[in-house]
Amino acid sequence: MLGEFKEFIAKGNVMDMAVGIIIGAAFTAIVTSLVGDLINPIIALFTGGIDFSGWFYVLGEESFASIEAATESGVPVFAIGKFVMAVINFLIVAFVVFMLVKMVNRIKEAAEKEEEEAPAEDPGPTEIDLLKEIRDQLAKQA
Repeated sequence: MLGEFKEFIAKGNVMDMAVGIIIGAAFTAIVTSLVGDLINPIIALFTGGIDFSGWFYVLGEESFASIEAATESGVPVFAIGKFVMAVINFLIVAFVVFMLVKMVNRIKEAAEKEEEEAPAEDPGPTEIDLLKEIRDQLAKQA
């Protein structure tokens, strides 16, 4: 059983998937920072100072100064800002993945084109051609 597990782990697809997950997690942290620290302040600048991360509605009678204070008190909160940030994160990640796939496809197409353009090696005479040549040589000698 341990041998089967080692064989399973050694397969390329499993290792590629593991590397992809690790890089994806790191990329998620970068995108979250990009949206929260760079894009949201720019959007807030154009929307008159609205900060999406702090945009929320309390589902109750009380009012709170921040979403953190509301959630700490246990009051249900409709966190619109977190949702908007999640949508922006998704759009950025989807666009970057789209660009990566487009680039990989372009590289694959270029490699396939080079293979097609490469001149085919001369396979040489066929077996029948060689037999005919031998026959002709034997007929000349006779």
